[in-house]
Amino acid sequence: MTQTAPNPAPAPTSAAPAPTTPGRIHRAWFVAAVTFVTIIGAAAFASLPGLLIEPLHEEFDWSRGTVGFAVSVNLALYGLTAPFAAALMDRFGIRKVVALALLVISGGTVATLWMTASWQLVLFWGVLVGLGSGSMALAFAATVTNRWFTARRGLVTGILTAAGASGQLIFLPLLSWLVVHHGWRPAAVTVALAALVVVPFVWLLLRDHPADVGLAPYGGTYAEKPAPAPGAARRAVTVLFEAARTGPFWLLAGTFAICGASTNGLVKTHFVPAAHDHGMPVTAAAGLLAVIGVFDVVGTIASGWFTDRFEARRLLAVYYALRGVSLMFLPMLLAPSVHPPMLFFIIFYGLDWVATVPPTIALCREHYGEDSAIVFGWVLASHQVGAAVVAFLGGLARDAFGSYDLVWYASGALCAMAALMAMVIRRRPATPAAAA
Repeated sequence: MTQTAPNPAPAPTSAAPAPTTPGRIHRAWFVAAVTFVTIIGAAAFASLPGLLIEPLHEEFDWSRGTVGFAVSVNLALYGLTAPFAAALMDRFGIRKVVALALLVISGGTVATLWMTASWQLVLFWGVLVGLGSGSMALAFAATVTNRWFTARRGLVTGILTAAGASGQLIFLPLLSWLVVHHGWRPAAVTVALAALVVVPFVWLLLRDHPADVGLAPYGGTYAEKPAPAPGAARRAVTVLFEAARTGPFWLLAGTFAICGASTNGLVKTHFVPAAHDHGMPVTAAAGLLAVIGVFDVVGTIASGWFTDRFEARRLLAVYYALRGVSLMFLPMLLAPSVHPPMLFFIIFYGLDWVATVPPTIALCREHYGEDSAIVFGWVLASHQVGAAVVAFLGGLARDAFGSYDLVWYASGALCAMAALMAMVIRRRPATPAAAA
């Protein structure tokens, strides 16, 4: 304590661990709360694609495959942007990247109000909203968790992942009501406003690193804020090439591609039109998706808790196996009205929807250490490419066969394959470097 250096030149003063005041809530939880609210606000855009297929088909006479293609571009860019966004957050800070992403989402959504051709849907909704949403992807949650938390990482990852489901829960019933009663344009305006409202929260309340406020991460020891990493794009690509030389990367990317195909690509995009094919009103089908969101919150937070306690690859195998079984039964459950077996599917599927994220992030962290957020960004890219392929092929299958049944069965089989792939991922030996 007697280190009173009259010379202010040396840097050790800032490097000294900042004490945490006992009894106070750690600042990391406030950062997590702002991140949660941000992801909820941005989740509005993810709730809209499945509600747009029928209205755009009717108004512009675009095929479901055409609308599905725009959604697939959105989903693919959502994933492909994520690793670069994670690297940009290292270079320019979380606040700047996320605030700009929200503005791009808002601008792209508003621009769709004046579109007259399908290429404009691809440009505005597919490209602009895809790029903006990719920067708001789960790599954002992974970056915040890695920087601000040492303890409780699995739980916090689960909570932040659940934010997307909470946003779906909040926005889906509202957006479906707007689409049915007032058309798709007011729903698009609502999405744009939701993205804009969150920007001040991000700019004023989010902080990039615990060292910015003189703190250690929650449950960890104080460390200086790293210098901005130059060459964000180069770093993202370098990390990809290094990770691609390892087996776990391909297994994680493969399982997560199937995860995206069976959730965002299939259920989020095509469940509402598939249920409508069986005579169910759009609002009722959208309400069921919102209920999935309720149980998704429970399932994802529980999965984060499990990930802190159980082996991540075994959790993944169980999640994918159960999801595959549920999808195989879905074609027999679709009907004009909601009945108990359908509700059971919705609850069961909801608990499993994004439960795969905490163990996948944990495995990235276990195998790739400090680069884990960028590696997870690339794994997430595979998730979104899988989602994009099925969003497009699902629409084509519906146009060709008049039914979605084949797509449900194929997705169930893919989930069984993902369960086997998860079990093949080897555990990393516990070394001091890995522990750090």
